[in-house]
Amino acid sequence: MALLRNFVILATLGATACAPVRDKTVDNNLFDQHDLSTMTAGIWVDPTGCDHWIIDDGLEGYLSQRLDRNGKPVCSGVAPPGYAVGPFKKQNTIPDSL
Repeated sequence: MALLRNFVILATLGATACAPVRDKTVDNNLFDQHDLSTMTAGIWVDPTGCDHWIIDDGLEGYLSQRLDRNGKPVCSGVAPPGYAVGPFKKQNTIPDSL
């Protein structure tokens, strides 16, 4: 039984190693691909009050924590927790149904 389990684990790891590597700095939308550095980000404030960069282009969304130069979270109070501010939907070419 342990041999079978080890075989399944190794086969799964081997299959994931063969997956194609995607460039995560590029918007992979089929309709209008952009380099993420050219897109306009807004700020979403999480429930603890800390900021996150947010971009929405209609099909895909991007989110990363906003950090200071020392790697600590930025909690600026730019908006109440749970809200997003800024033109993060500016590049949205697909209508948002919500």
